[in-house]
Amino acid sequence: MIYVNGLQFLPDSSSGHDMVIALLDHPDLVSASRLFCAIPERKFSSSVEAKCVYLFQREYATVNPALVEIVGTDEATTCVGMVIRNCRTGMTCVAHLDSPDVVVVGLFQMMSLVSDRDDDDLLDVHIVGAFEDSDPHGECEEGYSLPLCIKIVEKLAESRYKFEIKNFQVLKHNTRRDSEGIAYPIFHGLAVETSRGSVIPASFDASTRGPDDIIRRIRLNASFEDPRRAGRLLDTYETHTDRFVITPFSWSERLVNFARIMRYRSDPEILFSTSTSPYAEGSDYVKNQKRVWDYLIRHPNWKQVFPSKLARIFERVGNTSWVMISET
Repeated sequence: MIYVNGLQFLPDSSSGHDMVIALLDHPDLVSASRLFCAIPERKFSSSVEAKCVYLFQREYATVNPALVEIVGTDEATTCVGMVIRNCRTGMTCVAHLDSPDVVVVGLFQMMSLVSDRDDDDLLDVHIVGAFEDSDPHGECEEGYSLPLCIKIVEKLAESRYKFEIKNFQVLKHNTRRDSEGIAYPIFHGLAVETSRGSVIPASFDASTRGPDDIIRRIRLNASFEDPRRAGRLLDTYETHTDRFVITPFSWSERLVNFARIMRYRSDPEILFSTSTSPYAEGSDYVKNQKRVWDYLIRHPNWKQVFPSKLARIFERVGNTSWVMISET
C-alpha cells in the first residue's frame, strides 16, 4: 500500500502508468520535490569523517544507524536510488535499481531486515533518479526510466506493507534540458543520514565508493550472464557485522574478449555502446569502464581473484577506510 502525507494513496486508476502520473502531480510530492531541489548536493570524500556504506548499480544494503552514519549511491541516470526506512527502528535500506526485472525480488530483499513485523510499520520511502529519457526515434521509444518507475510503483501499491512516499524525485521532477533540448538528470545520487532519516542529493568520489570497487563493478557485468542472479539485487554488505563480503563469482571468456575489444574504442564509441543514456553519464563513466576492462585483461581467470573460491571480506578501519581480512 502507498501512503502520501499520512493518507492512503487511492488513485482513480490501477494502471501503473496512471499511478506514476498521479504521484508526479500530487501536491505534497510536488512540494517535496521543490524542497529537495533546493538542497545543495553534498559531495562525499574521505575527508568527510563519517561511517559510510556506498552502493553500486544493482546493489542494495540494509544498515543499522548504530553502526553506519551515511548510506547512499550515485552514478544513476536511467536508474533509481530507492530508500526504505523504518522510523521506529531506524533500519534503513538503500538500493540502486537499474531495471524493472529486479523490482519484484529486489523489494523482497530490501524488506527482509527493514521491518520485523508483518505489516504494522509505516515505512518511509524516497525514490530519486530516472529522468525523461524517452526517444521516439531511438531503440527504446518509451525510454528506460518510465518502465522502471511504473514497476516500482505497481509493486509498492500491491504490497501488504505500508509505504509512505516522502519524495518522488523522478522523471519530470528530475529532468533538466540544455539549449538544444537534450534531457539530463538533475540528480545522479542520494545519501541518507541514518540517525535522522533525512535524504539529500549526493555524489561520492572514488575514495568513498570502496571497498573492492573494481571487483564489484565486474560482478555487475558478470551477473548478466549468471542465471542464478537473474531478477535479484546484489548483496554485498553484512548488516550486523558492518562488513563487506564479496562472495566468489566467475566471469566468462566472452566478457574478457569484450574487454580486449573495447579498450581500443574511442570515448564516444564506449559511451554509445555501453550506456542507456550516453549524453547523461558522469565525467568518470568512461574512465571506470576502462578500469574494469584493464582489470579483466590482467586477470582473465576469476580463480586468481578468488583463490580457494572463498569470499573477499573487508572490515572497517576507523571511519573511512577498509581493510581486507581475507583474500579468499
